[in-house]
Amino acid sequence: MRERVLYDALAAFANEAAVRLAADVAEGAELGFEVVEHGRRSATPLYCYRPLTGGFIGERIALLAHLPSWPAALGALAALDGVGDYLRARGEGRVGVDPRERAAAALRVFLQAAFDEAGDFALTRERFDAAWRGLEAHVFTGRAETVVAAMVHGLEIESGEVPLADGLSLWRADALPEAPPGLAAALPGAEGAMTVAVAAVAEEAGGPEPIGTAVARLHRLLTALRLFDQARPAMEPLGWVRAGAGPWRPLALAVDGRPEEVLAIGAGGEDELRAFCSLVARRTPRAGELAWALRRYERACERPAATEALTDVLLALRALLEPEGHASGRLAGRLAALCAPPDGRAQLAERIAQAAALERGVIAGLAGGRGSAEALGAELAGHLRALLRDVLCGHLDPDLRGLADELIAEQAAPA
Repeated sequence: MRERVLYDALAAFANEAAVRLAADVAEGAELGFEVVEHGRRSATPLYCYRPLTGGFIGERIALLAHLPSWPAALGALAALDGVGDYLRARGEGRVGVDPRERAAAALRVFLQAAFDEAGDFALTRERFDAAWRGLEAHVFTGRAETVVAAMVHGLEIESGEVPLADGLSLWRADALPEAPPGLAAALPGAEGAMTVAVAAVAEEAGGPEPIGTAVARLHRLLTALRLFDQARPAMEPLGWVRAGAGPWRPLALAVDGRPEEVLAIGAGGEDELRAFCSLVARRTPRAGELAWALRRYERACERPAATEALTDVLLALRALLEPEGHASGRLAGRLAALCAPPDGRAQLAERIAQAAALERGVIAGLAGGRGSAEALGAELAGHLRALLRDVLCGHLDPDLRGLADELIAEQAAPA
């Protein structure tokens, strides 16, 4: 699947780049040459002129990054393992760790390989295929691939594919090549709005089990989608898995929940989503209050009952803001200090008190109306999502309690 996508994306980019580079030469840009000794005949050395196409391309790669085909080629490479191996094999000293930086370097190196020592920028099939074989040997050959696909509800994408990192990508169902045969049948009549999340993992000798790795990456993607916007997508609990060229098989993904609103990602928003998903994957903690609160938030997203979701949200907020215990009564003031302007803090604190009272009724079996729980739960879940997102993105210090107390002290200080 990914091999075909990458080949097509690179072909489109290489053709556009060839046209642009040839136009630059025609307009007077100088393509340098170096003189190299080719051999000897008697005592007289023979020389030839070697075009410096690699340097010419390197000087213009920033301009080539504005070509329409660049984003698709960059995304297709960024989603693959082995790009670093390819760069090292081509003599690149600095490989880097960011997938998109590596992908950008690989596009430059790929073009340089396609036009190596060529006297012009006419892209031939032979040149392209030779460069492709060099890349393919590092990113595909010998790497058995396991692919897991899952429907995502409440998510709409404009492009046919949105490549992410770590082998993840989002697809419109009508653009997904080699789709599982049971995918469309799972939601009859919904094909036009269907979005599919795909995780592809290359199996490495002695490495982790690829299905588990792919499912874990899909879970992290769902976490990022739930934090990205106030709309909360949900993933179909039944996914599909395929190892190599084998058949698709159903696979339980251990997720639940229903979507809240619709998250729409236009072509202009793909980079922001890509960067956010990568950030969440790198910075999500595995232990501590923040990790626990994040898990509670996700449980709230999956609860079928609004009252249960509300209790999960309150538990997460207490873990972040009320370590003294819920009897201290400090949650309302601290959350209001962080999430409301000074003139709106009293109102938000009252809403939190209402939520706590409703929670006590739930525990006692005297729950209030469903509508109250849904409204309060949605409001507080929004505040919790904003806090989690801002901490993971680095906009807020993880010590939310300390920050809230500082804001409360500033408001109480005499003018």
